[in-house]
Amino acid sequence: MGSGTVLITGCSSGIGLCCAQGLQARGWRVFATTRQAADVARLHAAGLESLPLDLRDSASIQTAVADVLERSGGRLDALFNNGAYGQPGAVEDLSREALREQFETNVFGTLELSNLIVPAMRRQGGGRIVFNSSVLGLVAFPYRGAYVASKFALEGLADTLRLELAGAGIHVCLIEPGPILSRFRDNAHAAYRRHIRVEGSPHREKYAAMQVRLTKKGPTAPFTLPPDAVLKRVIHALESPRPKTRYPVTVPTYLFSVLRRLLPTRALDAVLRRVGGEGRR
Repeated sequence: MGSGTVLITGCSSGIGLCCAQGLQARGWRVFATTRQAADVARLHAAGLESLPLDLRDSASIQTAVADVLERSGGRLDALFNNGAYGQPGAVEDLSREALREQFETNVFGTLELSNLIVPAMRRQGGGRIVFNSSVLGLVAFPYRGAYVASKFALEGLADTLRLELAGAGIHVCLIEPGPILSRFRDNAHAAYRRHIRVEGSPHREKYAAMQVRLTKKGPTAPFTLPPDAVLKRVIHALESPRPKTRYPVTVPTYLFSVLRRLLPTRALDAVLRRVGGEGRR
């Protein structure tokens, strides 16, 4: 059971909310953050210690970190970088603005938050930094180029940070989920509508199929698991004396981590086109 302090991003629903509630139940003091003031109030009402944090906004990140460290007496034992969203769309249809927004949340804000926490962990002699990546941090699916790029970047930064923090007592771990029940598709659909111009795109027929999947209720991919499957890995990453560097979650993540090592690139491409060609997560 845990007894430390942990900051979690993206707690309005799904994985973040499940992990905030699950870790609190295990004895952790959880600082559950989310972008919207209404969600902060809702989490407070549900018994969580919540505060606003918008990964797109440096001032919001700095204020949240200062608030958390003040409340905790300067100590933070763990950070779970969970907040993220997916920007669907063919690479040739992505604008600079769309890609920048994807990276502001999934990469730049996450890295800025982590870098603000590292000094506190150095002072206290250790800590845990956990990044929530994806199966799409391992392989690429069509029509998820912005999200894939952000997760590949996140994996590279996490791997490098782990090497640089060796000997500091700060463990860096990656969680790599496949399909998980959450509001991911709802948020992705909103990003799609905001940035992708279907008219005139050579991919418009694929977009029609993708929109059906993004708006469908319930699981759309095989082997979809509830968010507590991620919670189990987060618990191990935070509480084990020897945490793993990577935690695959769901059958697709295990499968593709093996296939990318065994198959020639063209053979793997054929599999990825078939599995991801119509916009499944």
